[in-house]
Amino acid sequence: MSHASHTPPGQQWNASQYAEHADFVPTLGNEVLKLLAPQPGQRILDLGCGNGTLTERIAQLGADVLGVDASEDMVATTRQRGVTARVVDGHQLPFDHEFDAVFSNAALHWMLDPQKVLAGVKRALKPGGRFVAEFGGHGNVAAICTALIASLQFRGISSHGRHPWYFPTTQEYAHLLQTVGFHVDSIELIPRPTPLPTGIAGWLRTFANPFLHGLEEDLQEAILDNTISLLAHSLSDGQGHWTADYVRLRVSAHV
Repeated sequence: MSHASHTPPGQQWNASQYAEHADFVPTLGNEVLKLLAPQPGQRILDLGCGNGTLTERIAQLGADVLGVDASEDMVATTRQRGVTARVVDGHQLPFDHEFDAVFSNAALHWMLDPQKVLAGVKRALKPGGRFVAEFGGHGNVAAICTALIASLQFRGISSHGRHPWYFPTTQEYAHLLQTVGFHVDSIELIPRPTPLPTGIAGWLRTFANPFLHGLEEDLQEAILDNTISLLAHSLSDGQGHWTADYVRLRVSAHV
């Protein structure tokens, strides 16, 4: 399978934009980090490390951590923290029985061939190694997706091939883990309404580019405006405070 066919087109990661509009993402990773409970001396892979906030925290706890991300900009930002990081596509992990644990926060929903990702994760782990992750689960940003799709359809644009995310149910993901050879220790969906400090417009510009990929700029603006006006009824309190309808899937498994 080629790189292009399982990576969302049009999603570019800009570390400074991410820091401005998505600062809450690593902050909300504290609970899944507790589940990982990294120990000094353990070798840990942070898959989809983003700007390295949690990678750095794992290192501070004494683990030997490597961050990988498909974005060169994010990897550069992680390295600036003094953390080892490499540009790696999550679908093509090159590791062989090297890690005590693989950790991932808020990244796996961007990887559209999950079986390929999990096969690489399993291969990266030492015998008895753990996989601990949290990402968007079934029902995540459902209102936002519905509004974006409706705004595209209103202008006669098909949303087919534009939806950039994989949001599985617990049953679906547990089955996939077992198929690849994992034993599931815990798996749950966690509704998490998430305040957006910079509002919905900043969130959409940071995360929803694949819905608008290849469209003229004025058309993109019109679709965004329409999306925001649709969402104002459900996700804004009328005082300018926006909340995203997040649902996270949190999982712990071992080989």
